[in-house]
Amino acid sequence: MGKKKRGERQKRDAPLTPPISDVLLQALLEGETITREQAMTLPAVSGAVDLISGAIASMPVRLYQRKDNSVFELRDDVRVRMINGDTGDTLDGYQLKKAMVADYLMGGGAYCFVKRRRNNVTGLYYVRGDAITVMTNAQPLFKDYVLQVNGANYKPFEFIKILRNTTDGATGIGLTQEVGKALETAYRAILYQLNLMTAGGSKKGFLKSERKLGQEEINALKNAWKNLYETGSDNVIVLNNGLDFKESTNTSVEMQINESRKTLMDEINALFHISDNFDLTFKLAIFPVIRAFETALNRDLLLEKEKPDLYFAFDTKEIVKASLKERYDAYKMAKDTGFLTTNEIRAQENLERIEGMDVVNVGLGAVLYDITSHQYYSPNTNTTATVGEDSVIEAQNAPNTVPNGGDLTV
Repeated sequence: MGKKKRGERQKRDAPLTPPISDVLLQALLEGETITREQAMTLPAVSGAVDLISGAIASMPVRLYQRKDNSVFELRDDVRVRMINGDTGDTLDGYQLKKAMVADYLMGGGAYCFVKRRRNNVTGLYYVRGDAITVMTNAQPLFKDYVLQVNGANYKPFEFIKILRNTTDGATGIGLTQEVGKALETAYRAILYQLNLMTAGGSKKGFLKSERKLGQEEINALKNAWKNLYETGSDNVIVLNNGLDFKESTNTSVEMQINESRKTLMDEINALFHISDNFDLTFKLAIFPVIRAFETALNRDLLLEKEKPDLYFAFDTKEIVKASLKERYDAYKMAKDTGFLTTNEIRAQENLERIEGMDVVNVGLGAVLYDITSHQYYSPNTNTTATVGEDSVIEAQNAPNTVPNGGDLTV
C-alpha cells in the first residue's frame, strides 16, 4: 500500500503542462534567445530588412579610375558585370546583393567567395553565414583567421566580407543578437493575438459550481465549452443555476494590444533607423550599409596594384529615379549650374548621345564652354577664346559653331 501511495503522490505532483509542439514557443518559455528565422516572421522586421536590402540591391555598382586629377568610369570590367548581372552562381547580381545585405543586418556577417583564375575573377558565389566556420588565432594585436566551408580552409582574401559591429574583422554581430529581448517581446505579442483569434476573441476562464457535478454532467459541459470556442461556430452555452464563469485573462482591449503593437513596431523601426522621411532613412539606414559594402569590395575584389587608382562605388542616384519630378529638377539644376552637360544627363537616362550637346553653360548670360575644344564662345559677340589665352579670337565660323568643328547649342 505504501508503494502505491507514493506512486499516486508522484503522479499527482507531476507537472500538468502539456507537451509543447511549437519550437519557438518552447524556446521562449525556456528563456532561449530568439533566432533570425523567428525574428523574420515579425512583419516589422521583415519589412525593414526587405526595404534596406531591396534598395541597395537595386543600385548598380560602378568601377572608377583616378587619373590625372580626373575620374573615369570603367564600363567593360568583368567584375562590374558580375556584381550587377551574371555572377556565375545560381544567384544573379541583384539576388547576391540583397542576400548579403540581409545577412549583414540579421546575421552580422555576409560572405561571398571570389573564384579566380590567376588574377582574373571568374565567379562570385554567395555563401550563407551559417555554412561558414571562422577560426581565429586569438591574438589581440596581430589578428588572423581562416574561413572553413565544408571542411575546406580558405584565406580571408578569397571572400568578400561585410561585417556588422565587428571587433576582429572575421565575425559580426547581427540585430537579432543585439536586440533579442525586444524582438522576443514583439513575437510574444503576435503569439498572443493568434491565440485570441483562435479563441474567437473570447476570454479564458473557469467554471465554478455550488454543488458537486456528476461525471456525465462534467463531460457534457466540457463538450459544450469546446464547441463554444471553435472558430467559425455560432454555438451558445447556457449556464444552469449554480454555475458561474470566472475570467482568468484580460481581453485584447484591456491589455491594449493595438497600442502595444504600434509601440513595438516603432521600436523595431528605430532599431533599423527607418522613418517616414525617406531622406533620413537613406542617410541613417541605407547609406552606412552601402559604405560597408563598398569598403569590402575595394578591399577584397581589387588587386593590390589596382587599389591606389581604382575603386568601386554604388550608383546611389538610381534610387532617386523613382520620382520623375525630383529627377528632372535635379537635372535642370545640374545643367543650369554647369555641373552636367545635356549628353551626360541623357547618358544617365540611358538615352543616345546627341551631337553638339557636350556644352556647359558657365553663366554670364550667354557664354558657353566647349569641353572638347576647351574654348569659350559668346553668341552675342560671335567670338571665341581659348583657355589660357589673353586675347579674344574672332569667330570664323557660323554663329552657332566653334572653330575646329565643335558644335554648340545654347
